[in-house]
Amino acid sequence: MSYNGWSNYETWNVALWIDNEEGSYNERMDATSRAWENTNAEDKPEERSLDARIELAEVLEDWVSEMEPNLGASMWADLLGKAVAQVDWHEIADNFLSDTEGYVSREKAA
Repeated sequence: MSYNGWSNYETWNVALWIDNEEGSYNERMDATSRAWENTNAEDKPEERSLDARIELAEVLEDWVSEMEPNLGASMWADLLGKAVAQVDWHEIADNFLSDTEGYVSREKAA
């Protein structure tokens, strides 16, 4: 089920919150730049884009996971865990990288 152009509500929500606060927006811009710069510029555009997408998705997932509150063993922890598991980190990474010159999105690569 899609939500506001995203694959699901959980993915949309995480991307929205990252972009809506100046500090997290700046952090995501830095992470996006680093992911692209860490790739091999000599690779084919599709390969370079895939490498950057994978790296950024992992960085974003780790970063958001570090912010997760410790709710102990509880119904709330189970619900939060289920919601976070639904996030498509590669979709968010693809969206964040889409303004990068030379980047090939998943849709174009497919």
